[in-house]
Amino acid sequence: MTHGDHLVRRPYVPLPAPESVPTVDARLASALGRPQHGDSAARRVAESLRGLASSATRGAAKGSADQHGGPGHEARLPVPSGRVIAVTSIRGGVGKSTVAALLGRTFTRLRPDPVLTLEADAALGTLAVRMGAPSVRWSCPELARILTPRMDLNDITGYLVPVTDGGWLLPASQGRVGPPLDVPTYRTVSLALRRHFAVTVVDCETLPGEVARTAMDTANARVIVAPRTAEGVGGTRVVLDWLGGLPHRRAIDSTVVVLTSNAPDMTLDLKTAVAHLREPGVTVLSLPYDRHLAQGGPIHPAMLAGATQDAAVELAGTALRRALGMR
Repeated sequence: MTHGDHLVRRPYVPLPAPESVPTVDARLASALGRPQHGDSAARRVAESLRGLASSATRGAAKGSADQHGGPGHEARLPVPSGRVIAVTSIRGGVGKSTVAALLGRTFTRLRPDPVLTLEADAALGTLAVRMGAPSVRWSCPELARILTPRMDLNDITGYLVPVTDGGWLLPASQGRVGPPLDVPTYRTVSLALRRHFAVTVVDCETLPGEVARTAMDTANARVIVAPRTAEGVGGTRVVLDWLGGLPHRRAIDSTVVVLTSNAPDMTLDLKTAVAHLREPGVTVLSLPYDRHLAQGGPIHPAMLAGATQDAAVELAGTALRRALGMR
């Protein structure tokens, strides 16, 4: 700049609101079909008959468990400050976004305080679809440019997508090809938002992406999703051994592995897979095959199989305990 040049202070001009974009193309929406229930009709009838025979006993037991240390109680544990739970995997297509959506919906159902599900996938993620959002407007890059310390929860939620049964969603993009989400943008958004929400579930990109590594490093707890296959379990074990070799034990102690099944009859023995993954010292949980989840599209909690709902509650409780530094 020469001596004759002058700096001109331009007035602040607020960014125009992005246009609302459907999460599912209208040409495909009609092809989704009716959502299937996670349990077959025969199984639902059998469960209903068993429920009629012991409804009072089961209801009392469930209420006692929720109030006195059961999985439902653990997901409701009070938090002294916002807790972040990062969900990732070593490859795509294994149910990472599905697990993140289940966690977000489960925390929202069980907790009275605000819950955020944040997408931090640099690719064209599917979290907004799985969360049942009909459309998205603001995403991480746009919000990062307007966040200020003076914003309160009411200000923030004006830029988020409200989830049908409660909670909030912030997607990484509008589902279009464009500049990927970067580390500075993720840091800006996650640090600003975590203080407004009791629990933030982050759907990360797959490892070893830079945003995923940043999210895993700064989260209070980590959930690694692994398919119940030999290569999926083997690759995830490599990641766990790397975490276990880090100078601070906290990384491995706060990690939970979720084994997913993309078919009703998986050939890899579950007990063997769990034992192999547990050796570094992590907790390993299993998410059973569910016809509703396998169908794709929006997740309808009422359509999930009973075993899936139980597994989601157990995962939420376990992940929150790890985020609070509890074993």
